[in-house]
Amino acid sequence: MSETPNVETPTPAPAPGRRMNQGSAGGGNAVYGLGLIGALVYFVQHADGFGGFLLAVLKALVWPAFLVYEAFRAVHG
Repeated sequence: MSETPNVETPTPAPAPGRRMNQGSAGGGNAVYGLGLIGALVYFVQHADGFGGFLLAVLKALVWPAFLVYEAFRAVHG
């Protein structure tokens, strides 16, 4: 009986416009996570009662929207 040679299957080529190595794809998540923690601390410090705490958590989740809104308001008046 003859043995078949150990043949590796070729690695498929990446789709057009995509890179194969995406080792640094995730740095934005860390920045967003730190911003989320900072926003949560800020908004919770200004919260009054349980309803204020829940509102603070919701605001902390969408803090980039507040940032962009304030930036546009500052630019356009």
